[in-house]
Amino acid sequence: MSKEEAGVIPKRVQDEDHKTGADFLGPRNIPRELQEPDQVSPPPTDSGTLLNMKWSFTDSHIRIEEGGWARQTTVRELPSSTAMAGVNMRLKAGVIRELHWHKEAEWAYMLDGEARVTVLDLEGGSYTDDIGKGDLWYFPSGRPHSIQGLGEHGCEFLLVFDDGNFSEDSTFLLSDWLAHTPIDVLVKNFRQAPAMFHSLSKDEKYIFQGKVPGSIEESLKITSDVKPSRHRFTHKMLAQQPV
Repeated sequence: MSKEEAGVIPKRVQDEDHKTGADFLGPRNIPRELQEPDQVSPPPTDSGTLLNMKWSFTDSHIRIEEGGWARQTTVRELPSSTAMAGVNMRLKAGVIRELHWHKEAEWAYMLDGEARVTVLDLEGGSYTDDIGKGDLWYFPSGRPHSIQGLGEHGCEFLLVFDDGNFSEDSTFLLSDWLAHTPIDVLVKNFRQAPAMFHSLSKDEKYIFQGKVPGSIEESLKITSDVKPSRHRFTHKMLAQQPV
């Protein structure tokens, strides 16, 4: 332990006059105590009723999928966070967080890498954009959307939802809907031959390996017959002049 650490970590849980509390005899987690000195030795004004205000993603369960992972912090991990939930997600190059939707609005910050996001609005329009480190996106409640890792290493990002009860494991997935919908309904809806749907996955995909797409210009050309959205859902924050 360094002298700096020794000056921060209390040797005992008691007042300086040594009349209250006692020193430590059992095992200690020094790194954690360094992060929470006021928890280890609270000030005299502490009443002991304040909810925990901090949670590390390292303590969250991580869901490992094909080519990626996700971990979340919700009201279940952090009881004081009733108004928002957070998800940390990683997608390798070409890996897709499949098209899905949820009733909570979604704000995101790109921690590193590159990704292509696609979102459908409520007017039948489609929006696609490539984003990189420091960029933002915002998907209002109920807008179907997907994310795909680009570049050499894919991407990692932070998602924030406007409800602490949100669960990344309970989003409405396109693959899950297709797996539970009769083929004759799919044929009529998509106007395709029945054989097109015989190879559909019987389970949800969630995160899965796909092919790295071409340029966004090529992608937009392929979908040129799709109505473009009149809304913008991404923002290049680091390209903005600091004030």
